[in-house]
Amino acid sequence: MITTRWGRILGTSVGLAAGFALLLTVVAAAMAQGEGEARLARQWRIHDPERPRPPIIDPGAVGTVERPGKPPSDAIVLFDGADLSQWRSMDGNPAKWIVKNGHMECVRGSGPIRTLQAFGDCQLHIEWAAPLPAEGKSQGRGNSGVFLMNTYEVQVLDSYDNVTYADGQAAAVYGQYPPQVNACRAPGQWQTYDIVFHGPRFDPAGALERPARITVFHNGVLVQDNVEILGPTTWMNRPDYRPHAAKLPLSLQDHGNPVLFRNIWIRELPAGKPTEKEIVLGSGLLDRYVGQFKTDGNLTITVTREGDQLLARIGGSPARPIFATSETEFFSKHIGIVFEFKAGADGRIEGVTVKHGEDRIVAKKVG
Repeated sequence: MITTRWGRILGTSVGLAAGFALLLTVVAAAMAQGEGEARLARQWRIHDPERPRPPIIDPGAVGTVERPGKPPSDAIVLFDGADLSQWRSMDGNPAKWIVKNGHMECVRGSGPIRTLQAFGDCQLHIEWAAPLPAEGKSQGRGNSGVFLMNTYEVQVLDSYDNVTYADGQAAAVYGQYPPQVNACRAPGQWQTYDIVFHGPRFDPAGALERPARITVFHNGVLVQDNVEILGPTTWMNRPDYRPHAAKLPLSLQDHGNPVLFRNIWIRELPAGKPTEKEIVLGSGLLDRYVGQFKTDGNLTITVTREGDQLLARIGGSPARPIFATSETEFFSKHIGIVFEFKAGADGRIEGVTVKHGEDRIVAKKVG
């Protein structure tokens, strides 16, 4: 038995494996207690001079149909017209859409693209233009879609002098809510969506606690007013909610039309509250991390994959999900543990360093 920083936190001398297992339980309980204490925090007095002031940001600049605006200084810029470095194909491989003249263009048959980073509650700004000359009709004309959490679609469609079903036209919550008005510009002209989205909440058992809600401004006009999303959006079906991660990528649809996009930025909510960055590498890239790692002291760290999720088990502790912040670093949401993977010259994972505060555990991959 050895005394570690984790053991000192627990007030006992423990082995590394036992320390990790106990720490998982203790910290999870502490986090739950902290949430309860936050709800009981004192109420601020009216005009209380001690009340923290909001952070100061540069609000950016409003754009025009001809020129994109400037994002707020606290926004995460997802596309500035230069490249697709923030985007991937759905399996995590490079996106196959094309970039030219400051915009990206959907390439028919290339498939949807999604952000590398995952998001939950957010404010999203995105600009798009339907193809000119206009071709097709109804759902076959200028069709794409903006998917929040890769699940809840705000329809993109050339709805200028184009008749289609109401809950499938531009700015509809697809298959659920038509926009309050049709604010669509003519094909070839740039249009804006400004979206405020609050994702659903699920309890630990996966039951829905709170549905998602969304507000949409189309070209500056309110078209969805804090509506309650009924579940995942899909064609000819209204499926029930199914539990999913608190953060997922934003995605754009390939519906076979060369729709253009530019000036895409997002702000995580609540504004001003720092959140841990999460990226989604995709199942096509995650298998290289899977395997067993062993320390010189014979402690085993096991990494497995379930779908697009990696799980790590340290010694005899339960397997816990870990989330990527880069292609080498993952973290646990349950406690402040970071997993830093080391790759060789050939790209294969050779080892992992597990960090908690100043403590380190170094392990080599053995299988």
